[in-house]
Amino acid sequence: MRAYVTILRIPGALAFSSAGLLARFGGAMMGIGTVLMASSLYGSYGVAGGLAAANAIAWAAGTAYLGHLVDRYGQRRIMLPAALISAGSLAAMVLLALFHAPLVTLFACTVVSGLTGGSPGALVRARWNYVLTSPRDLHTAYSLESTLDEVCFVIGPVLATWLATSVHPTAGLVAPVLLGAGGALVFYSLKQTEPKVVTDTTRSTGRFLLGYPGIVSVIGVGLLMGSIFGSIDVTTVAATTAWNARGTAGLILGAMSLGSAIGGLLYGARGWRSPLWTRFVLGACLLGVTVCSLFFATTPVILGVCGFVAGFTIAPTFINANGLIHRLVPDSRLTEGLAWMGTSLGIGVSIGSTVAGHAIDVYGYHGGFVCAAASGILACLIGLVSIPVLRDITGRPITSHPE
Repeated sequence: MRAYVTILRIPGALAFSSAGLLARFGGAMMGIGTVLMASSLYGSYGVAGGLAAANAIAWAAGTAYLGHLVDRYGQRRIMLPAALISAGSLAAMVLLALFHAPLVTLFACTVVSGLTGGSPGALVRARWNYVLTSPRDLHTAYSLESTLDEVCFVIGPVLATWLATSVHPTAGLVAPVLLGAGGALVFYSLKQTEPKVVTDTTRSTGRFLLGYPGIVSVIGVGLLMGSIFGSIDVTTVAATTAWNARGTAGLILGAMSLGSAIGGLLYGARGWRSPLWTRFVLGACLLGVTVCSLFFATTPVILGVCGFVAGFTIAPTFINANGLIHRLVPDSRLTEGLAWMGTSLGIGVSIGSTVAGHAIDVYGYHGGFVCAAASGILACLIGLVSIPVLRDITGRPITSHPE
């Protein structure tokens, strides 16, 4: 754990990392909070999945472009007003749901909230890249942030489920409103560690980011990871409802995130000699295998255990994906590159929640687990197919921070 203490002692690091945790905490509550609200008030998992998907698609579409603007104009100038708009739109959706407003109004609000939400995690990682120079320290920092992401997903779903089932179906989305606005105000007030805008004198600024070799493979695995998350969010609620244990949904999702947090913490505390691409591909394959085990769960306890085991592969795979993006794009476009990882997750969540929601309506909760397993298998296959290009590119000398 000494490696984590070392980086957090850097002036300003603890402040921006903590503020970033607050800023992105509400995102961990969005998926299940939306599903619980919509399924309770509007009586359809298809509608619930559709709302979650609309938010995820909009977030995915907006995040990459906001990342591009941040690289050009700075974090505070772009993201502070955007984050406040996002929180306000989400608050409007909650109020409309309280009065059973037409679904089109809820969809409009969730789309605006998603478009302007941005990726606090990418912005925090960009700050780490700004204040650190050692590749080993950067690996530790990325691992720390992935672990903190999972801490959000341990506590967030449990809190959202408790609020939605014990207070009111809309209560699970009130916390994201407060956290989104409050976290943004704190995070973007920390100007000392905000990365300076890098002027790119090469032609890379106008190049489409996904055109860089290897990026599509990494983003593809990220998309399928998002599909797994979206499928599991909806399916866990449906399965626990079928087992007459709806209140355990948040605990089960929390167990999966706890496994991921532990896996990420242990992974980041160690220096690795094996190539980054090897660890990335291995993580994608292990994720595919372990997610398939969820299909065989027949009780909340079994589902929680399977999710905990599968979780061990999530954070390390995400850490390696971010490390590869750092290797594959120029420093002047790092925020945009990291944001694209978030974009791929968002698109994946939208696909997974939509497909799983309709599969559950037709085939029951087992249909949702099939969607998650299929996404895991595809992630494994993409990882294996990408070996030649990733091995070639990451083996070349670089002038920026290597892994």
